Formats: sequence, structure tokens, C-alpha cells
Amino acid sequence: MKGAEPLSLQQVAGLCGLFGDETRVRLLWLLSQAELSVAEVCRVTELSQSRVSGHLARLREGGLLSSRARGSSNLYHVEVEQVPPEGRALLQLFTERVADSVLDGDRRRLAEALRARTGGQTWPESIAGEMERHYSPGRTWEALGHALFGLLSLGEVLDVGCGDGHIASLLDGRCTRYIGVDVSERVIEAARQRAPRRSGGKADAREVRFEVGDMHALPLPDESVDVVLLLHVLSYSAEPERALEEAARVLRPGGRAVVSTLLEHPHAELTARYGHIRAGVDPATLRRRLRRAGMTPQFCEITSRERRAPHFQVVTAIATK
Repeated sequence: MKGAEPLSLQQVAGLCGLFGDETRVRLLWLLSQAELSVAEVCRVTELSQSRVSGHLARLREGGLLSSRARGSSNLYHVEVEQVPPEGRALLQLFTERVADSVLDGDRRRLAEALRARTGGQTWPESIAGEMERHYSPGRTWEALGHALFGLLSLGEVLDVGCGDGHIASLLDGRCTRYIGVDVSERVIEAARQRAPRRSGGKADAREVRFEVGDMHALPLPDESVDVVLLLHVLSYSAEPERALEEAARVLRPGGRAVVSTLLEHPHAELTARYGHIRAGVDPATLRRRLRRAGMTPQFCEITSRERRAPHFQVVTAIATK
């Protein structure tokens, strides 16, 4: 392996010992396909529990397997990136290139074992009604956002309290110009580093720009943007009315402001850990503030509630100028 650390004779002998058993190679292949309990491995391979447990213990001691607790049992799997470098190449060789009729049978029984976990249902059927709570490969909120944001054409966007620029990456190509403003110089520098890259390896300053600035005195001229985003920033504002007035000032006529903030709550001590200085707002109050700032609320409602205690809720508002 080019660039790899040299191995001692003892290390080479140890690796040969681990991979020098047909059953262990079989188990490595199986656990590279799915995360399984000892009972499930026994069911798929049709081997005894004592034999399987012994091999799993040795593979785990050799750093080739990872495990985690699930109830009263452990689940085992091969996590290639966590395997010591000296064993990684051999592991990939044996799990990716091996082909055998024994493995064909294991593959068939593995599908049956995984299906048995859900009582014979398909995976989507087993989580119907709560799909948003479960992970599946490639199905993340970020991926969904990139897909749906492809429908948008937002013009010039100002992201107030932009943080380290994550929204900029989501809106890449969806607006004619993006301006991110945050009060922290350190955060703005991080945003500049992760800004969407254009040809030549540099962020195009005409399309993406980050500036240090205060939400109560935005560093932009009047009527200069089409959309203002205030996503979870009002909780950090000592003067939320002033922040909304500034948003209205920089909006062009017909422009839109999008506000997302916590619903009023009794957990100020908890949110103070995250720098919040306000304990949320109710929809009626937010509507009044938007009107006083010179905008017309088109929508202002509670849009989500966290499942985990203390069950914070989020208010979302869309207003036009």
C-alpha cells in the first residue's frame, strides 16, 4: 500500500490469522452488507451461536468489526473507515471482490432476515406515518432542500444572521445575488471559506457576499434586495421591532421577508446557553410587529413542534412590502 506505515512480522501474522479462516471472511462479507445481531448472523449463515460468537469476538478484537447495543443484544457491522489502515485494504479486497455460492445463499437469507425485522413489511410500509423520523440512504433534509429549492428563483437575497453560510449553499444558483450578514467576524470568515465555489476555485463576489453587520443597522442601502431571510435570529435581538424595520427598509416594493423564530416559551434558562436573549414570540405579536415595520403578513403560524422535550415550537411568517 503506497504511503502506508510498514508492518512488523507480528502484525502481518496477525492479519493473516484473522483473514486466514473461511468462516471469518464469510462473516466479514455478511456484516459489510448489513448490521446484524448474533441471532440474525446465525440465522443467515446457519452456523451455531457459539461458533459465530467466537469468530465475532476475534474479529472485533482485531479492529475489523464495530458494534453497538440495541436492547439486550449487540448489533455488529463492518465500518471500513474505522478499521486500522493495515487491515483496510485486505478487508476491502475480501468484502468487495469475493464471490461464492455460499455467499449467494447468505445473500438470499439476509434479505429474508431483514424483511423479518419488519414483520414481512417493506421498509417504507414499516415506518408509514412517521417517515420523517427515520433515516434512509440519501434521504436527508439537506438533500430534500436542494431538490425543492431548484424550483425557486429568488432574485437578490439578504440573509440576516447568516451564521457560517449554510443557507448560501442551499440557495446556490437559486438567486441572482446572495448577501449574508452576521455580527460575528469569526462566523463571517467561516462563511467565506465555505461559500459556493465558482470557476477558478474562488467564490464569485458578484453572486455571493458576506459582511459583518448588525441586524438593527443593516449595511445595505434602501430598497436594495428582493428577499430578506430572518431565520432564527430574532431570539438574539434586543430590539426585534428595529430588526424588522431594517428588513423592511432594505426590501424593494413587492419584496418578501421570511421570518422563522421560536414560539414564546418558559425555558429561557435553557435557550440562554445558545445565546438567546428573548424567549420567543407568539404569532399575533409577530404579525403586529411586521405591520408596524411597514410589511403585510401573508402567513404567520406555528409550523413545527419538536418531538423531544421541552417540545419547542417554531413560528414562521411571510410578509410582503
